[in-house]
Amino acid sequence: MAIDPATHLDDLAATAARAASVLRPQIAEAARRTVDTLRNGGTIFFCGNGGSAADAQHMAAEYVVRYRKNRQALRSIALTTDTSVLTAHANDFGYEAVFSRQLEALGRAGDLLMIHTTSGTSPNCIHVVRTAKAMGITTICLTARDGGDMKSLADLCIIVPTDRTDRAQEIHLNIQHAICDVVDEEIGV
Repeated sequence: MAIDPATHLDDLAATAARAASVLRPQIAEAARRTVDTLRNGGTIFFCGNGGSAADAQHMAAEYVVRYRKNRQALRSIALTTDTSVLTAHANDFGYEAVFSRQLEALGRAGDLLMIHTTSGTSPNCIHVVRTAKAMGITTICLTARDGGDMKSLADLCIIVPTDRTDRAQEIHLNIQHAICDVVDEEIGV
């Protein structure tokens, strides 16, 4: 075998170490904003495309069902799961506003939108950030590379220091789980 598969773990560990060294303040701020939103009765919305859509669904489940301990259900929705809404909107209006339309229907001022986009340039993610800001919804984006457009659009942009989509998604999930740990500790029962 020419490639040692375990080198992927080495690369992930190195990427995680770089991320930990530069992103601590942003992760702490994201956790604080998440806790504040939930304490104030707000909803956490998640979105993303492809693998990031799966991450959005995964994270919404951590809040609604449970993370590491049993506690009350927390208000959270993945904007990536309603295939009827997604396909109807894409067919009738195009894909650019597929997340925005749902946020318009379900969101309110004081909520929080978590966007997963490794490029920071996905048109539907850019559109939903602008919609959220107009509605008074806080925006946190997990991205990579140079942050793309999200760097200047999101209220808080957590840019994982890598050009690799797979590594960025792995670190995004770890960051989201770290936020869940804080939520479990702060919100509790």
